[in-house]
Amino acid sequence: MKIFKRIILLILIVLIIIGSVCYINGKKLYDEKLSEISLEKKIESIKSDENFVPLSFLPEYYKNSVIAVEDHRYYKHGAIDVIALCRAVVSNIKQKDFKEGGSTITQQTAKNMYFITADDVVSRKVAEAILSFELERKYSKDDILEFYINTIYFGDGYYGIKEACEGYLHKSPKNMTLYDATMLAGIPNAPSVYAPTVNFNLTKSRQKKVVSSMLEYEYINQEQANELYSKIDTATYPE
Repeated sequence: MKIFKRIILLILIVLIIIGSVCYINGKKLYDEKLSEISLEKKIESIKSDENFVPLSFLPEYYKNSVIAVEDHRYYKHGAIDVIALCRAVVSNIKQKDFKEGGSTITQQTAKNMYFITADDVVSRKVAEAILSFELERKYSKDDILEFYINTIYFGDGYYGIKEACEGYLHKSPKNMTLYDATMLAGIPNAPSVYAPTVNFNLTKSRQKKVVSSMLEYEYINQEQANELYSKIDTATYPE
């Protein structure tokens, strides 16, 4: 029994040491990035960009499409969604792969703003988490979603919803249809795969996932979902 307790204690000590090293490296990356440009100035630069689109200018169904497929508990959790994180860990262990991430919209925003080029994945994740808590402390959920929508990459060199709408749909964001919204909401998960100019069949497959998520979380009803599925099946690019 004593040996078992010692082993458990040793494991805990090792985990604490590893965790401390990871935090120190992550905090160092965080400090380095924010020393280059503060969070406030970074936000100011995003909002002053000519392509910035306020959340209030976007159709509600686009916002709902993004939340449904990317982070359906967005307005219910904090900077980190522990439930989603645990679910992703269990799923990855079962699949013996790392296909699921469990990152929240806030964490993805932090990555897009500062850490997209960081090579050290562990340090980046820690830095993202630190900045995520800072974002949630200083800004509202709608503010963060607004930053996210204006910084995500849609492929083909398009950053933010305005460039994506104009580039793929040849229309302004406010004129997006529900069909448009579900297509664009699916692309940022893997732009090199889901961009309509890469493989439109995969774009449509991902779009169906967005629609099913919206149906599951009651943003649309079954009739709307069926209409979208039918339109997706018969669509050719450009729509």
